Amino acid sequence: MPKDTSIRSVLIIGSGPIIIGQACEFDYSGSQAALSLKEEGIEVSIINSNPATIMTDKVIGDHVYLWPLTVDSIEQILQERKIDAVLPTMGGQTALNLCIEASERGIWDKYGVRVIGVDVAAIEKTENREAFRQLMVDIGVGVATSKIANSFLEGKEAAQEIGYPLVIRPSYTLGGFGGGFVHKKEEFDQALKRGLEASPTHEVLVEQAVLGWKEYELELLRDSNDNVIIICSIENFDPMGIHTGDSITVAPAMTLSDRCYQDMRNQAIKMMRAIGNFAGGCNVQFSVNPDNDEIIAIEINPRVSRSSALASKATGYPIAKIAAKLAIGYNLDELENQITKTTSAYFEPTLDYVIVKVPRWNFDKFKGANTELGLQMKSVGEVMAIGRTFIEAIQKACQSLEIGRAGLGADGKHNRNVEEIMNGLEHASWNRLFLIKDAMSMGVPLESIRKVTRIDKWFLSQIHELVQLETELKRYSLNNVPKDFLLTLKQKGFSDVQISYLLGNVTEDEVYERRKALGIRRVYKMVDTCAAEFAAQTPYYYSTFEEENESIPSDKKKVIVLGSGPNRIGQGIEFDYSCVHGLLAAKETGFEAIMVNCNPETVSTDFNMADKLYFEPVFWEHVREIIELENPIGVIVQLGGQTALKMAEKLHEKGIKIIGTSYNDMDVAEDRGRFSDLLKELEIPYPKYGVAENAEEAIVVANEVGYPVLVRPSYVLGGQGMSIVINDEDLEKAVVKLLGDLPGNRVLIDHFLDRAEETESDSICDGEDVHIVGLMEHIEPAGIHSGDSSAVLPPFSLSEKVMNDMETYSKKIAKALNVIGLLNIQFAVKDEKVYVIEANPRASRTVPFIAKAYDVPYINIAAKVMLGVNKLKDFTIERKLEGYAIKEPVFSFYKFPEVTKELGPEMKSTGEAIRFIKDTEDPYFRKLVKDKSMYLSK
Repeated sequence: MPKDTSIRSVLIIGSGPIIIGQACEFDYSGSQAALSLKEEGIEVSIINSNPATIMTDKVIGDHVYLWPLTVDSIEQILQERKIDAVLPTMGGQTALNLCIEASERGIWDKYGVRVIGVDVAAIEKTENREAFRQLMVDIGVGVATSKIANSFLEGKEAAQEIGYPLVIRPSYTLGGFGGGFVHKKEEFDQALKRGLEASPTHEVLVEQAVLGWKEYELELLRDSNDNVIIICSIENFDPMGIHTGDSITVAPAMTLSDRCYQDMRNQAIKMMRAIGNFAGGCNVQFSVNPDNDEIIAIEINPRVSRSSALASKATGYPIAKIAAKLAIGYNLDELENQITKTTSAYFEPTLDYVIVKVPRWNFDKFKGANTELGLQMKSVGEVMAIGRTFIEAIQKACQSLEIGRAGLGADGKHNRNVEEIMNGLEHASWNRLFLIKDAMSMGVPLESIRKVTRIDKWFLSQIHELVQLETELKRYSLNNVPKDFLLTLKQKGFSDVQISYLLGNVTEDEVYERRKALGIRRVYKMVDTCAAEFAAQTPYYYSTFEEENESIPSDKKKVIVLGSGPNRIGQGIEFDYSCVHGLLAAKETGFEAIMVNCNPETVSTDFNMADKLYFEPVFWEHVREIIELENPIGVIVQLGGQTALKMAEKLHEKGIKIIGTSYNDMDVAEDRGRFSDLLKELEIPYPKYGVAENAEEAIVVANEVGYPVLVRPSYVLGGQGMSIVINDEDLEKAVVKLLGDLPGNRVLIDHFLDRAEETESDSICDGEDVHIVGLMEHIEPAGIHSGDSSAVLPPFSLSEKVMNDMETYSKKIAKALNVIGLLNIQFAVKDEKVYVIEANPRASRTVPFIAKAYDVPYINIAAKVMLGVNKLKDFTIERKLEGYAIKEPVFSFYKFPEVTKELGPEMKSTGEAIRFIKDTEDPYFRKLVKDKSMYLSK
């Protein structure tokens, strides 16, 4: 049936600030859904409290409400605006829970709002563990033996009846929060108490634990005619027992028999039909007994999930976009296939490549955390890689992770301690994949590894093949490696860095030149969703080593934007927001905009956001060959955080133009010695400092500048490795640890201004004029990382003199650094004197916040300035903020209850929210003022 014309306006509920378990994959889905509805002439309103995402930008929604995600906020929107329908399936668990609460309070009925994309009854059936279990029994779908418990006594009785090992699953929680395995009776009481407390309804499911079984997911779409298609099958590399968000996943499923797959399909369709009569998307998780192919259902989510974003990028099938159109009445056969443009959306994608997703963790930010993986998700982001084979894709994924690895091993970072390796295989953590390879390299039998890890033998055999290839390569020197063998290595995902390491005494560039001379070059294949059965129209590519190159460069003026890689603490969604605006600005000004990124959760990797998308690691070898193919006028590194900035030196060395601020000027800002010399020349105050290369030098410097001192490495983001110390003994420990974690780095030692206020400025410079984007005042004092501080815009208690000094210093530094584009400066203020702490000539965490607060597209303006097509005088900038805007950091400490929540110079927040305050009499604001006074008097 065609579109429901009675739906003229839709409210989309977002997911709020980024937390562990609910990241920017929901902002991607929400953004895609909003654009899809706008295509149909529907007015789109969005409620979301996250300022860092493109979803809360006016390029996405007609009306954006940066309000707290509460039922009261929703009711206020409904009073203000005529809303016909609400779409709650794009905002994760937060949106679904809010939808249920609003329904229970009668809000939807009161204002005549329809819930589309799902029905409330379906949410209830899937989120209530007992209701879900009973429904599965009724429709003949297998489930693990389980019992519901609403009290301690009921839980104990259930455990006695089912037997150990058990799993406890709280109802209505996200990311496995509050859940866990219980292997023996002595552990049960504590686990049950935790689960009951975690559930908002004080309800848990006590369930048989199917540890070691294989885990699979299917992504489904259904229309109002009850047509159902399976978009993607996803297999977990890790067996049951590790949260799917913390598992390496592979698409399509690699080790699933056809009979088992068909059975799983039928069960998934039956499950989706049983939970309610709605049109939209659904994610179903199954477990399969590896001994007999017995299938049991784990859960069903009647919404887009983390895996939906992955499946969309994996197949090229825009799940959220199509789901939004199904929600307003269209059927699948009435919609166009977004890839081929000639067939309908009523088809199931076919892949002739392999997708691998590898999670990214930040345990280094949570000292003392339990790093063992289990039912509770702990990863902060993920990367996706595309290859012709599983092993090529997993090597590319390892190169994408931003943990200093050149692939899966063969880079000098192996572990040789057998005891540590075997313990790591048994107790999975962030490095288990690398430990598997290390164990094989040391001769541990494959079957022994399988027994300990319970990972399918097929995956282990693939990794073992890498070990064999490495052994064979060591027989050669660079000049006598056979061409066919070198080609095989590249097809198996080996980077030039890995090959140079294995050959010894050979550089990456020499390997690159050798294979180029042999004609071994990277080619690019199109992601077409139909294994080339139909011609694809979408410029969405991945690399491999074959004959035919499907990415044909145009003769247009091109700009490449380097993305920020996986989300992590210190580098999150705000940089993707910046990259998207960079792409839009380039397109608006007549350039062909090319995106390079490997994060499946983000809008920048949506295939219709750039003119051309390369879903590739932001890793030098890959970036280099894309540049050689496309021959752009330059590369934008200023918008992709530290990931992109780290490329600047290589680009500069190779004579590739960096658009915006030059490499040398960026390096002056990064190099504390050179930067302090510049400040001295400009007569701008800064804390006394020194640079050391070892602990002995550090102690000399610290005694010269005076304790307390701030110790930190050069060239890092998010305060990595920073600490404040007060004596020689603590300093020595800090320096030794820092150099151990970041070998080859230099240590910066600054006199720490105790009890100083911290402030920030963001500005744009076009080489002549400087526009101050915003001045912010922090609530927390200097010494707390700016990303973990509440920041108020504009300042509320700084004197006129202090603000004038901040503006004057910002303009002086911008011009002295020859900034073209963005500049963020952090200050410490003590006794009315303003000191410069650091300057970052790039997109910062705070610019999206300021842009949303003032309602000014600052990144778009900065990008056009960087591209040289506009000067600041070309723009009329009108700020619309009444009162104050507050950036509130959000933490995920609940995932690590054993970790201290104390904040310091190293950033720990996972996201942020925005709050608007009309005046200083607001109770919340008055509390902030009181907090600030308390902090500074400590």
